[in-house]
Amino acid sequence: MRADSVEVSWDADKSNWLVRIASGEEVIRRRCHVPKNADEQTLRSAAQQTVKDEGYDAEVISIHR
Repeated sequence: MRADSVEVSWDADKSNWLVRIASGEEVIRRRCHVPKNADEQTLRSAAQQTVKDEGYDAEVISIHR
């Protein structure tokens, strides 16, 4: 299935990255345990793996620091 949008953002309360996968009305949130100062490629790779693990694929991944 194709995800409508994928966003990665830092969750200061939990001190880890949050991957938000939206597909229609369904929104899946998963934690991603990479360092806060990880580079963009590392974040994209981790988010892509999370998306794949959930059974989706995505072309665009937005990163909000």
